Amino acid sequence: MATRIDHIGIAVQKLDPAVEFFRDRLGLPLKEIKELPERGLRIAFFQVGDTLVELLEPLTEDSQISKFLATRGEGIHHMALSTQDINGKMTELTTAGIRMATPTTSIGAEGCPIAFLHPKATFGVLLELIEKKI
Repeated sequence: MATRIDHIGIAVQKLDPAVEFFRDRLGLPLKEIKELPERGLRIAFFQVGDTLVELLEPLTEDSQISKFLATRGEGIHHMALSTQDINGKMTELTTAGIRMATPTTSIGAEGCPIAFLHPKATFGVLLELIEKKI
């Protein structure tokens, strides 16, 4: 079972002007900016209640975010749902015939196990599962 919306990822061409807007115009508290060169990403995290807003800037032209921006432009990239047992949830979904975009978990930007459901199985939305020990 999903327990809450953990975060919403928003793809942006340039992080700095997006950070200015979310921080200075909307008044959202900036939690941190993190660079993940192995994933070709630079990410700004904003805390909004119990949910994070992640701004995702590509560092390389071959990153997943670069590909997303090239085809869809800036906007919501994914929504992450928190779960207590990511492996159990993945087994439940695949057993039910739900297509996964990532067949195994990996460690995400927040240091927690993550996996993605394929948007063709989720009505066009890239859904991420994340397991956080709270």
